[in-house]
Amino acid sequence: MSLVSCPPEGAEGIPSAPPPGLAYAFSARVEIAPPVDRGAVDGGRARFIAITGGRITGPRLNATVLPGGGDWQTILPGGVTRVLARYFLQADDGTVIGIENPGLRVASEAVTAQLARDEPVEPDAYYFRTTPRFEVAEGPHAWLARTVFVARGIRRPTHVIIDFYCVE
Repeated sequence: MSLVSCPPEGAEGIPSAPPPGLAYAFSARVEIAPPVDRGAVDGGRARFIAITGGRITGPRLNATVLPGGGDWQTILPGGVTRVLARYFLQADDGTVIGIENPGLRVASEAVTAQLARDEPVEPDAYYFRTTPRFEVAEGPHAWLARTVFVARGIRRPTHVIIDFYCVE
């Protein structure tokens, strides 16, 4: 089910370059604490969800999600939720990597209410996309800070699954 579409093409309708591709990089299973509801803030329902740990696995990165950090959410009228997660990873070689992951979750108001109550919802019932950015020291993982990523999230009651893709 497509809940979001891109704006119409420009007057010419012809891109100046071929579209970029996506290459799967890794997946994260991020364990989370129960949400802390902050009430009405900036026109929406604000929540904070602490990150308690997790694991990154895939062809480009294997790491542990460190406890600490969290996901700041604002649930807006009309089924749009703004998300901003900030946390740290520790690669299997010991390198600590910072991640800031802003994005949107878009769903019907009924599905948004189910997600806010931490009820399981099928991933195709909502749109959950992010644009992660990484901070890392020079070394074997510096490629993370030099690559544009997009990701798709799946929200579960006790964790979030995020599949990360490099934009080529």
